Amino acid sequence: MKFYIETYGCQMNISDSELISSILSKDQFIHTTKLNEADVIIFNTCSVRKHAEDRVIGRIAQEISRKRYNPNLKIGVIGCMAQRLGEKLHNINGKIDFVVGVDQYKKIPELIHNSVEKDEFLSNTIVDHSEIYHELYPTHSGKYNAFVTIMRGCNNFCTYCIVPYTRGRERSRSIEDILREVENVGNIGFKDVTLLGQNVNSYNFNNKNFPELLEQINEIDSIKRIRFVTSHPKDLSDDLIKVMADSEKVCEHIHLPLQSGDNDVLKRMKRGYTIEHYLEIVKKLRENMPEIAITTDIIAGFPGETDNQFQKTYDVMKKIKYDYAFTFKYSPREGTKAADFTNQIQEDIRLKRLQKLIKLQESITLAKYQDQIGKTKEIYVEKISKKSDKEVAGKSRDFKITVFKGSKNLIGKFVKVKITDAVGWTLKGESIQEIGDRR
Repeated sequence: MKFYIETYGCQMNISDSELISSILSKDQFIHTTKLNEADVIIFNTCSVRKHAEDRVIGRIAQEISRKRYNPNLKIGVIGCMAQRLGEKLHNINGKIDFVVGVDQYKKIPELIHNSVEKDEFLSNTIVDHSEIYHELYPTHSGKYNAFVTIMRGCNNFCTYCIVPYTRGRERSRSIEDILREVENVGNIGFKDVTLLGQNVNSYNFNNKNFPELLEQINEIDSIKRIRFVTSHPKDLSDDLIKVMADSEKVCEHIHLPLQSGDNDVLKRMKRGYTIEHYLEIVKKLRENMPEIAITTDIIAGFPGETDNQFQKTYDVMKKIKYDYAFTFKYSPREGTKAADFTNQIQEDIRLKRLQKLIKLQESITLAKYQDQIGKTKEIYVEKISKKSDKEVAGKSRDFKITVFKGSKNLIGKFVKVKITDAVGWTLKGESIQEIGDRR
């Protein structure tokens, strides 16, 4: 049987889709990238915002028509929306054949076989707080950048966030298992590795913490770059900052969600830090790594947010000058505490505040990118440019997409590039020196 996976949401979902591909392939299923060939279509879903769920439900409805021409086709839903809604999904669309939660991916082959034999709806969303998929390694879909999950779940219960309810409690993989996977992906050609977790800097396995894990990964010869997401400010230690600065392979980029620049709002969000503490972290990061790029997440219009509190967020953005900010208007999620707060902000006000943040960040990002002109950066070439087959594109260590003249022979190699221009969120440059390849 051939299976097709369509993935929505964060890097964790991408990594999970790769894990599921590995599980199914070991059970003699064949992966296909063509919908028309599939005997099984799997939607790996996100629940962070209602829009994400609505989008998937719409996509499933679009694909149901395929059953008219292929009555044996099976359609399944997995991931966070599957975990949150479970059997309710069958009520929303009676043509869905199976639903699998985030802790039961090992059971997917069995559920598919049973669905074929019994021709009835099947569901398994049992929560297993111990499941870490030990010694199950993903079939990586990319060619140059590998996601490696180091932990699963979240213990923070921010009042706006559904993740702890869909992903369960924090649990970490063993250091040995992680090191084995990182070394393996390096040996097959990946040179850029991103470590994943809902909160990577709360990693802990047998009293070994995230800085200690980073130090050991930095010693692996087969890889050249290490990234990680996402970091929670309340758990970002001085030890981690020191390891980042001292480790040659750890890239000069960190994603550090702010969410709000006002302490009262942060408290209602249950974020666990103050803006003063956050600013101190940023100061230490820049003191230890002057070239570090800092990106963030920010919510506009959280319940009860006053004009003055919003202005504080705006002012913090101006002060920190993020390289990029993912900005969102608050979206109530059923099952979270904030969804029940009585002081919800009107939609038009949320949207107005969001647009103001976007406009500010666009000007900051443009200035940040223009400041790169004249600098020489190490680019890991990943593909031919979308706009010209005479140009290639890749990422700098500080996670900026860079385009320069070159042929496909440079793909997979590291090249020193002098930056000559900044267009939108892309740097333009000219090659100075080829400094290595992916083998």
